Amino acid sequence: MGTSPIFLHLCIMSSQFPLITILGPTAAGKTSFAVQLAHSLRGEIISADSRQVFRGMDIGTGKDLEEYRINDVVIPAHLIDIADAGSEYNVFRFRRDFDKAYSDVIARGSTPVLCGGTGMYLEAVLLGYSLEEVPQNEKLRLEMDLLSDNELTAKLSTLRQLHNTTDSLDRERLLRAIEIEVHKLAKPEIPPVHEFTNTPVFGLRFERSVLRNRITARLTQRLENGMIDEVAQLLHNGVSKERLIFYGLEYKYLCLHLSGEISYSSMFGLLNTAIHQFAKRQMTWFRRMESKGIKIFWLDGEDGLSVNLAKARTYLDSF
Repeated sequence: MGTSPIFLHLCIMSSQFPLITILGPTAAGKTSFAVQLAHSLRGEIISADSRQVFRGMDIGTGKDLEEYRINDVVIPAHLIDIADAGSEYNVFRFRRDFDKAYSDVIARGSTPVLCGGTGMYLEAVLLGYSLEEVPQNEKLRLEMDLLSDNELTAKLSTLRQLHNTTDSLDRERLLRAIEIEVHKLAKPEIPPVHEFTNTPVFGLRFERSVLRNRITARLTQRLENGMIDEVAQLLHNGVSKERLIFYGLEYKYLCLHLSGEISYSSMFGLLNTAIHQFAKRQMTWFRRMESKGIKIFWLDGEDGLSVNLAKARTYLDSF
């Protein structure tokens, strides 16, 4: 098979861009698009997915590792399988790991392609969040131990805007969130290692009804491909039920099913609905990113891969 004009054109111009980002809701086809684009750019993918970092969590997180191979070429991918399942991974660790992976990709003369759907991780890169490891504040902890969960939530709301309920659903997360915000007030901001305030960002999206059908079809396929066995194996390997439930979505509802708390049909229905709701929240986050100044060039997933690659070429031409 000959080399396509799109491939040649993108290879010539790839060095213009310090970073290219691919984002979109779950089941939008980000991996396939990112792999093809990275291949045409002689690039490497850096994952921005908060759960694909964990080893052994493959089917449920949609790693789709086979998609990283085009003919006999394997597109390098980073920040996948870098942490043990059951461990904690957060945006601070992600930004640190991203900076290292990014520096390595650039040193090889390749084009970094950031791909994922975890909005906070994407923002940490694209908006140049200044992050540092925050030590535990024992004095503050003693003071906060006297407060109720509602009082802690109120305190956190005075320190930063609450965009969702994640931090307020668990007392330890509440304590840690307040600890981080108090630390920020006491310390000057540390500039990020890399900043990407004006780099191309592509978004893949579908009409809501189409995306819902894609999500349901993918869930069915993953269950048929052994997702229940994957969660059972994680439990067998010592990952706690509480930790898997904390990871959410597939791992939460499959744990509940395996423990006998819900039937298979209830698990499927509840999980299917939860993933639909998650995709909606992702799109809300992306719109908020746009309101913060991140320009996203949206591609209609129904146009197909080849059409969208051609649109990407035209957009990069004019960027």
